[in-house]
Amino acid sequence: MMAMFLAMITFTLTLFSDTVSAAGADLITTGDQLAEGLLFTKNVFIWFMLMMVAFLMIFIRKFEWGVALAVLLSAACSFIAYMAIQDFYFDEAWNQTLMIRGSICAITVVIAIGVFLGTVKMWQYMLVGFAFAPAYALIEWVMGNVEVLGGFATDPGGSMLVHMCAAYFGLGVAIAIRSKEAFKEPMYTTTHSVTFVWLASMVLWVLWPAFVSSLVPMDHVAWATITCYMAGVGSILSTYAICQILQKKVNPLIYTYAMLAGPVAIGSPLLSVGPWEALLIGIVAGAVSALAFIYLQPWLCGKLGVLDVMGVHNLHGIGGWVGVFASVIVLGSIVNLGMALVVLVIALCTGAVTGLIVRFTRGDMPVMFDDDTDFIKNEETS
Repeated sequence: MMAMFLAMITFTLTLFSDTVSAAGADLITTGDQLAEGLLFTKNVFIWFMLMMVAFLMIFIRKFEWGVALAVLLSAACSFIAYMAIQDFYFDEAWNQTLMIRGSICAITVVIAIGVFLGTVKMWQYMLVGFAFAPAYALIEWVMGNVEVLGGFATDPGGSMLVHMCAAYFGLGVAIAIRSKEAFKEPMYTTTHSVTFVWLASMVLWVLWPAFVSSLVPMDHVAWATITCYMAGVGSILSTYAICQILQKKVNPLIYTYAMLAGPVAIGSPLLSVGPWEALLIGIVAGAVSALAFIYLQPWLCGKLGVLDVMGVHNLHGIGGWVGVFASVIVLGSIVNLGMALVVLVIALCTGAVTGLIVRFTRGDMPVMFDDDTDFIKNEETS
């Protein structure tokens, strides 16, 4: 038996050695295949994250299916429009990298619609998706090709391109629509609906390194993962501290959102900081985001006259600004600050134009935040 076992080991080692020798000649090809496999995984993870964003916003009782459908429609239309722009205008080749860029555009518009979610007709989410793609493509092109204050922006993880773009495009749409009736809706929640939000937040936290590292070189992926998770654990802790200190208990809809502020903020300084600096950025981002939910949102919404339904600005806008200022400090340059202002202006203006189109095509909205308008139901009456 022992002799047979040794013979099997010898045969296996010989076969392995021959395989390795044969593979040596195809090393470059194998490396390309591994790179493609990694890009495929990131592509799928980003789409997975996009779908989880829907669950992150499913907390209003009787407005759950509508959130899911709005996410699907806006994402699909923005992806189609973005890919068409890259194919027919920029003559980009279809590959995994372009698909990732398209999925990032799609997840950005999904974040953006959270500002005015439930205040427009369902078909208008398709309109917003198509309108958002050229705005996003413009911001992407400007950030990659235009120098601001003597340099190019540093934003490998998307603090500006994704999060600030989403927040201010969404605010631009909401300001143009001006649905003041949204303030009158009580937006009741259930334990069941908020449990979905907890699940989505925790899954998004786990997957976030795949997002921030989606377009960085392979040899930087490990570092991006380290800094992203360190920022994430920082915001988990600081968000809890702020909720506990100021409100004595945890508001789940503040905590589940603001705990993601660290991964949002780390996007700009992603590759420029070490683990402990990333932790500090996450701590600051979580605290500032929680404070924004508690204090800034009521003030800002009152001044603007519009309701940020999902508190997008508190997480993505504020988190993006924390990332911008962190990168300014770390890099010793205000280039990112200049580009952040450019992104803000473009996003607000294109969002406002889109919002005007939505406003004049919407018609009456007798009911907001309700699934009954758009879905066939077969529920037993109580």
